[in-house]
Amino acid sequence: MDAPAPGSGEAPEDPFALHNSASVVLDDRGMVVGWSERAQEHLGYPPGEVLGHMAFEILFDSRDREVVREAAAACVRDRGWSGVLPVLHRSGRRVGLGFRARAVIRAGSAREWFLVLAPAEEVLRWETDRSVLDGLFRRSPIGLAVHAPDLSVLRINRALARFTQLSAAEIRGRRIGDFLIGPDVETIESRLRRVLDTGAPLIFTEQPCHLRSDPDHERVVSVSAFRMQDPSGAVLGVTQLVEDVTDRYRARRRLALLNRASARIGTTLDLGRTTRELAYVAVPDLADAVSVDLLESVARGEENAEEASGSVRRMAVHSVVAEALRVMYSAGEVFHFDPRTPQARCLAEQQPILEPVLRSSPGWYFHDPERASRALGLHAHSLIVVPLTARGLLLGLLSLWRAERPEPFEEDDVTLAEEFAARAALCIDNARRYTQQQQAALTLQRSLLPQELPEYSAVEVAHLYLPADPATGVGGDWFDVIPLSGARVALVVGDVVGHGLHAAATMGRLRTAVHTLAGLDYAPDEVLSHLDDLVNRLAAEQEPADGRRQGRQIVGATCLYAVYDPVSRRCTLARAGHLPPAVVSPDGTVSLPDLPEGPPLGLGGLPFESAELELDEGSLLALYTNGLVEARGLDLDEGLGRLRGALSRPGRPLEETCAAVRNALLPDQPQDDVALLLARTRVLAPERVASWELPAEPTAPARARHLADTTLTRWGLGELAFTAELVVSELVTNAYRYGGGTPVSLRLIRDRSLICEVSDRSSTAPHLRRARTTDEGGRGLFLVAQLTERWGTRYTREGKTVWTEFPLAAAAEGPAG
Repeated sequence: MDAPAPGSGEAPEDPFALHNSASVVLDDRGMVVGWSERAQEHLGYPPGEVLGHMAFEILFDSRDREVVREAAAACVRDRGWSGVLPVLHRSGRRVGLGFRARAVIRAGSAREWFLVLAPAEEVLRWETDRSVLDGLFRRSPIGLAVHAPDLSVLRINRALARFTQLSAAEIRGRRIGDFLIGPDVETIESRLRRVLDTGAPLIFTEQPCHLRSDPDHERVVSVSAFRMQDPSGAVLGVTQLVEDVTDRYRARRRLALLNRASARIGTTLDLGRTTRELAYVAVPDLADAVSVDLLESVARGEENAEEASGSVRRMAVHSVVAEALRVMYSAGEVFHFDPRTPQARCLAEQQPILEPVLRSSPGWYFHDPERASRALGLHAHSLIVVPLTARGLLLGLLSLWRAERPEPFEEDDVTLAEEFAARAALCIDNARRYTQQQQAALTLQRSLLPQELPEYSAVEVAHLYLPADPATGVGGDWFDVIPLSGARVALVVGDVVGHGLHAAATMGRLRTAVHTLAGLDYAPDEVLSHLDDLVNRLAAEQEPADGRRQGRQIVGATCLYAVYDPVSRRCTLARAGHLPPAVVSPDGTVSLPDLPEGPPLGLGGLPFESAELELDEGSLLALYTNGLVEARGLDLDEGLGRLRGALSRPGRPLEETCAAVRNALLPDQPQDDVALLLARTRVLAPERVASWELPAEPTAPARARHLADTTLTRWGLGELAFTAELVVSELVTNAYRYGGGTPVSLRLIRDRSLICEVSDRSSTAPHLRRARTTDEGGRGLFLVAQLTERWGTRYTREGKTVWTEFPLAAAAEGPAG
């Protein structure tokens, strides 16, 4: 039978097998006394040419005789020899042959040498295969097991013996279940049976295994297997290669866990969600139960100013065992750790603590013995506590428990826990810093908005204000109700572009400016013009000298400004890029008045226009920001339609209307700030208002004093008559003197205070000054300021009005001054 070709993949036959090798017999002197047909095939000599001749002379070249002598000497000394020698072919060429020589004793103690010869290349290849086979069983680091068809072990190598901690002799004839435990046995045997049945090899299949000699430690092995067959195809068994890849598996698992932690922790800047993400990443790959605790100051978003022994807040818990969640503190609970517990030591030392066997470490028991006993009842047996630190700041700690998994935590687990806790701590600190900034922005925002709205004679008001989702950041929405002269009231809603502290601060500046402009009694369109100038100045202030912007800039705002007069029932409105208000009539009809749409504040140079509405008593004005009608992804028309539906029920209390609007349009956490201001109009009764037009005559002041005295007496305010007469007389005198000869109007309004108004068609502004002792005049307005609670001037298209207010409580005390 021919030897297989090199590289054929088949195992070569033994070249020294009798049916494949040449045979030569030498006597004790080295003479050829036997010669086989195979010898003639290999060397070309027929038997007649070599029998009776000395092998040393006829078969070996003179150049090789020294090597041959050494081999012959070794053969005599050791009574046998094997190796490769060059032999002289009959054609004269040298042929390498493998030799096996053994001594044979004949009758009479004669000794002969039996030589078996084969081509050197076949011998070398066969010896290499034998060496590989020997290496697999003696020196290979990969485990090897040969199984019979019934999966009993025929043979194992030394590497597998070391892995199983049993000798080859102890394992021979036994089954896999004799040295492995658990479901691992069934998994391996089912896979080997599949190889036996199908002949399909098993290649690098990883699986866990637990040795009977060390059941508490899980190992991971990579298994390959192939079916063994004889030349006829009969199945002889299956060979299994087993490599311990526990370290490689753990390294891969560590990398995967760290990658997963990087991807899943810190997806938002919400502190609670970030800690929950940390807990969910650690279970079940590293631990069976996890708790995340932050120092109470950190949980509030503050810098850690507390001692490590201070109170902690449980932020997140997670477990594969549902009963464990009833044993552990729940999220949101605040408590202290006993100083003897591993958690307290971890906080104090800021170092990880490993408790591989809880029962032998009583310190963890002291914090809450009852909970500890219940935890042991759930088979909790191992603990790691890792501090959460970032940027040199101690934030809290992470506790990891094992109960379901039998193997205890090891130092490698501590290293892994430290690595992903460090990454998580940075995300937690980022969330804490953002929470701190968010709380500061919210505090600033709340401080800049009206806290409580007082009662007004002109309107009944209610409001709804919701800050945006923390991930978006606080915005610059604002609203206001500002009392004006003449019992009027200004209603304001605005929205600054952008989010964050800058938007909130800009909103505060605009709100302050609106109060100032309202105090000057500017018309709505004039107020917006002044605000437009202010926003332009703010934008210019943010522009650095080198022209390079730093961060996001506030570039504009929108605003709706309305003034309602309860005497005339007229509402004057102007808007700068803002949505129009909704007007609800007393019968429930909802309309969106077509107001001139001015440009947003900050564009500069474009005019604003006012519009005037006459409202029935009990009408409802709804002023709002775009966050209300564009929430939940609604388009503007759909949002306005829902708003109409929520406002259409007349006579409902305003707080209920606010709730109805919220339910109809807003999610639990809107993505943008929402401001809603509702104002139900009131009308002052005619008997509480008195007005006259006085001719421009010298008798006008006297006429005014008489009318004021008569009216106040009729209203039951006679105690104020004297003071009011002085003020009215002075104001009418100034109007007569500086009004250009036009009629003068006098109006008295009895509201929460007594309001006196004198109007003329002059736009000359009155000025308060302190007269010198030698001056004959100039004391009128000074006297007015001393006798009234407030006074001021407002301008209209027809001229101006000077107004004063007297507190009605002063009526019981007699005239002031």
